[in-house]
Amino acid sequence: MGADRWPDFRHSDLVAGYVTAHDPVRGVTDLRTSDDRAVRMTCSPDVSAEFLRNLGDPYRDASGRLPQLLVPGRHVLARGVVTPTGGTYTFEAHRLVFPTDVEGRYAFEEGGWWTRQLRELARFYRRAQFGTGPVDFADYRTVLRLGGDKGGNHVQETDTISRLVYGMASAYLLTGDEDLLDVAERGTDYLREHARFADRDHDLVYWYHGLDVRDGSESKLFASEFGDDHLAIPAYEQIYALTGPTQTYRVTGDPRVLDDVDATLRLFSRFFHDDVRGGWYSHVDPVTLSPHAESLGRNRSRKNWNSVGDHAPAYLFNILLATGDRRHAAMLEECFDLIVRHFPEEGSPFVQERFFGDWSPDRAWGWQQDRAVVGHNLKIAWNLTRMNALRPKASYRALADRIGRTMPALAGDGQRGGWFDVVDRTLAEGETHHRLVWHDRKAWWQQEQGVLAYLALAGNTGDEFFLRQARESEAFYNAFFLDHDEGGVYFNVLADGTPYLLGTERLKGSHSMSLYHAAELCLLAAVYDRLLVRGEPLELWFRPRPDAFADRVLRVAPDVLPPGRVRLDQVEVDGSPYRAFDPGAMTVALPDSEKDLTVRVRLLPG
Repeated sequence: MGADRWPDFRHSDLVAGYVTAHDPVRGVTDLRTSDDRAVRMTCSPDVSAEFLRNLGDPYRDASGRLPQLLVPGRHVLARGVVTPTGGTYTFEAHRLVFPTDVEGRYAFEEGGWWTRQLRELARFYRRAQFGTGPVDFADYRTVLRLGGDKGGNHVQETDTISRLVYGMASAYLLTGDEDLLDVAERGTDYLREHARFADRDHDLVYWYHGLDVRDGSESKLFASEFGDDHLAIPAYEQIYALTGPTQTYRVTGDPRVLDDVDATLRLFSRFFHDDVRGGWYSHVDPVTLSPHAESLGRNRSRKNWNSVGDHAPAYLFNILLATGDRRHAAMLEECFDLIVRHFPEEGSPFVQERFFGDWSPDRAWGWQQDRAVVGHNLKIAWNLTRMNALRPKASYRALADRIGRTMPALAGDGQRGGWFDVVDRTLAEGETHHRLVWHDRKAWWQQEQGVLAYLALAGNTGDEFFLRQARESEAFYNAFFLDHDEGGVYFNVLADGTPYLLGTERLKGSHSMSLYHAAELCLLAAVYDRLLVRGEPLELWFRPRPDAFADRVLRVAPDVLPPGRVRLDQVEVDGSPYRAFDPGAMTVALPDSEKDLTVRVRLLPG
């Protein structure tokens, strides 16, 4: 590496790359990084090497297999010490992680990797919140410490309960574990009974910010207590309140949940939607429900990524998958038409994220200023790819492709792997790289967006560039975010993959973290990888109630996928083969029943 790459002092660092040559006599290995830089590596005499391992799996030593592993083309993540030597550098590796086995197969593409990971994650949160006994959501707490112990905060935030419920319902979809579905159903009932306000006068549903359950009593918190949204009702809190119940509805068909979703959509339509210029305002006043109230301060008459785009992944795609309702497809189309029309900006590779009511950019809002959240750009590429499978448009494909091809060089770490957090959207005079804002840490949820964006792009297009980016993102996430000691995943790691364990970022549960993003990653990585990328079957589980779905049709499509790429191959109902299904539409005509049915389906590439 050139002198402009590493500073002139000894330090530890990480290199993720591909072996180009190995000389066992001299003990030298040449690597090529993702951004096409050459690194010469030696190994310390006591170097440790391991194969990538999943949550719940034992350590798998690879130290005795280095001659078989350090072969051209092999992907390796090497942590070591950089030493300046007369204007050049030596890199001595002390730890090697191989994301592939001896035959070169990626670990996360074999043996139900993502299903096993989601089961472990769900069990961690189940134990942390409720122990091993009966599930009582009165015991739920938003804050979980590193090992899963509950923090001292007595507020139960509605959104984090909903995100936990999403993870549990998703875990049932992949595993069929009924204990996890029990958590999802009890959580959905708890949200309905304690965190929902049904406005009978306007036929709407609002969701409280949270519940203060101190000293055995329960106080409802209507307006948000989070700093960015203090004393307002933010759209994203109403959006994410639907996340868990909607995913549970996909599994059970509980008609009460569908009523809640419809009533919350009426809330969005009446009080958040801009009927003149399109889109949804980011906040409304908790008393007047106006987005234009003076009390909203910097959030007055504003729109942002969360209020426009977050509808799609949080609940809208999933309620469409469960119902097939054209209204939801139309709302999705409005979301993505607005994104391709207003979010790109000439002269910047990053999307704009905050706007005034007339869609002019707001580049002075709070912490965001004129900055890009890397994960939001990746999230847009991922969800545009999904939307293009539903209603193909050249504008969707073009923006998803542009983001997918430019982000690795702009916001990815080409030396170490993974995705950075927040960067300046534009270059200052004399700059050649977009400045990292605040730090070079990497957050778990932004890695999720990278994995899903590139798996979706690879699966939809067959492009090898996208597949390589997906695999590199999967390798970094699985190598450094899984907490093999305590369980769960880390919130943040440093640039070199070392866990960052300070402040709220050392927590496993917080205002920002529950079981949503990690579970969504496992579920959809399994879907895209098995069905679209590698052409393998996938099994899913459902448990429809006797009153599920007014038309008694169970829709089992795992995501919005390109037409004709996936079909329904086999169905079992309560353990017996069942033939009343449509392979192409991926629907099951449910029999009448007085009890819940257990439905297992097998999907195949079309």
